Formats: sequence, structure tokens, C-alpha cells
Amino acid sequence: MRILLLGEYSNVHATLAKGLRRLGHRVRVVSNGDFWKDYPRDIDVSRHGTFGGLRLYLRLLSLLPRLRGYDIVQLINPMFFEIKAERLYFFYHYLRQHNRRVVLGGFGMDYYWVHECITRFPLRYSDFNFGTEIRQDREAQKYIREWIATPKGDLCQYIANDCDKIITGLYEYWVCYQPVFLDKTAYCPFPIVPRDNPPRPFDGTLRLFLGINRERSAYKGTDIMLKAAQRIAAEYSGKVDLKLAESLPFAAYTQCMDHADAILDQLYSYTPAMNALEAMARGLICIGGGEEEHYALLQEETLRPIVNVRPSEADVCEALRRLLARPERIDVLKRESMLYVRRHHDYLKVARRYIEIYEALLRH
Repeated sequence: MRILLLGEYSNVHATLAKGLRRLGHRVRVVSNGDFWKDYPRDIDVSRHGTFGGLRLYLRLLSLLPRLRGYDIVQLINPMFFEIKAERLYFFYHYLRQHNRRVVLGGFGMDYYWVHECITRFPLRYSDFNFGTEIRQDREAQKYIREWIATPKGDLCQYIANDCDKIITGLYEYWVCYQPVFLDKTAYCPFPIVPRDNPPRPFDGTLRLFLGINRERSAYKGTDIMLKAAQRIAAEYSGKVDLKLAESLPFAAYTQCMDHADAILDQLYSYTPAMNALEAMARGLICIGGGEEEHYALLQEETLRPIVNVRPSEADVCEALRRLLARPERIDVLKRESMLYVRRHHDYLKVARRYIEIYEALLRH
């Protein structure tokens, strides 16, 4: 099967491509590497410097002959290239006309993720709501303005209605898309390359890791998690060590993880995403999103390695205190975290699930 993966979020397409290739398929990844994260790709479509949008647009036009003749084209997002939404219709129509099937990824920021969270409220809390109250922080409001009643939002609705399939990568995205596109939406866990090395043994000092993206700190709850971690580090002097990493490329970022016991990630999530999963594959405990709804979607009845926290500083502090009160559980949770990734996110298992979805599309 010939597969074209367009765009990148947090290493999803680069990792999926590895799995698909291992299974014998021909795959091309075209992306900007997800900006400074610099994930691997076959064709780079980064936007640079003065008149960057125009130069990228011209480069994309020159690439058109290489974007045709595929069995499957998968878009990471409706904004699959870093140009204006109004210009993407041309590229979408070209892809639709010159390839067999087009799949839209429900993997992150888009119209349905924003719209459903502020209208239907399918989640008790999210990046956009607490109950039926819409979040007013600057980042949340920025994304609402970007996607609701805008060209981006119109493009997302157009592609979602026109494409052959929508594949969502987290419970949160599935619960936003599935009620709207009942027969078109599928759920497929994010792919991770498992690690075989045993996790770093706990040595009596709880080593916490927190990645910081200053532009999205309040939006993702990093600011609250940081305050909680600093408070616990002061409270348990000598027994807690906090390591921070800010806006690092992927390779350097993951190296920082290797010396930690636990990662604090995404306060407002129900599910561990790529960042936390990559850490769990290395034997780190995820302190973040691990709600029962996400385990149910995975059909996981017994394995509960994630330290689930609700969106408050007090709850994060209490979760860390419970972890420190039972140090014998730390190595157990580290091993269970690796098992969780192998069971549900192994990149080859995930790639096989994608192939099942793709083959079903090609049969119709």
C-alpha cells in the first residue's frame, strides 16, 4: 500500500510511518517537523523568514507531482500545511482528485475539538471548559477566536464532511467527533516505540520531570503543575528533585526524561498524549490524565499505572504526597507504565489497526 502522511503533531506521523514501513508499506511523510520539535520527515515543508508563506506556497505547488498516486492520504489536521486556510482548499481538492482515499486526523486543535467543548460539553473539564463554564484564560480564548466562525473552522468542517474517514487519537477527540460523524469516526491510539530496557530503579529521591512550553503554559495547566511540584519539593526537602525542560528539540527533550521517575503532563486531559506516552515507555510514571473513560475506550479493565489528577494545584500536591507516602509503589508503577505502552500503544500494533481501517476504506 502507498501511504502519504501530511503534517506532524508530536511525532505521531513519524512514529506511525515507522510501524507502517515495518509492515511492508511504502510511506512518505511530508511535514514541517512540528516546528522547533524537529521530528523526522521525508520532505520538509517548513516556513522560514520574510515572505515565508508565499515561498512555502510556491514550494508546495512544485511538490504537487509527488503528492499523487497514493492509496491513502492522511492529514494530521485540517491545517495540514502552514499556509492560510483559504489556500488549503486547492491542495485538499488536488489530493482528493489524484489519490484513492483521504483520511482526516482528529489529533489536536481543530474546529470540532473547540466547538464541542464549548457547546455540548462532553467532558467534565478540558482545555476549554470547566463543567458548563467556558475557560477565559488568554490561550483558550485565542483558540476559540481562531476556530469558531473563521476560515479555519470552515475548512475543518468542509474536510470533515468530505473526507473518507476521521481517525481520532485520544478519548477527548473521539468523544468530540464520534457523535457528529457517527459512521465515519474511528479511534486508534497514538503510536509509540516501546523500550526494552528496565526502568530506572527508584533510589529514595522522587525525580520529577516537567516540560514547559511558555506559550501554552496556562492553557495546558503547566503553570499549576509547576507550582504544585515546587511546593512539594520544598515540603519534602531532599526527597524530591524537579527537572525542567523548556522548548527543546525532541531528541534533547527525551534525553532529559531518562533520569526521572515521573512526568507531570497536561493537567486538563483525560488521557496521556504523546509526550506522556513517550515518558511512560521509558518507565516514568505519568501524573496527569488517566480518567476511567479513557481506560474504557481502550477496553482496559485492570492496568491503572497513571496517577490521575483533577485540574487544581491542591489535587496535584495530594497526588504527589500519596506517591511519596508509598515509595514501594513507585517501581511497580514504573514497570506498569511500560506495560501499558506495550499493550495499547506499541507502534506495530497501532500500525496494524491503521492498516485494517485503510484496507476497509479501499474495499468500498
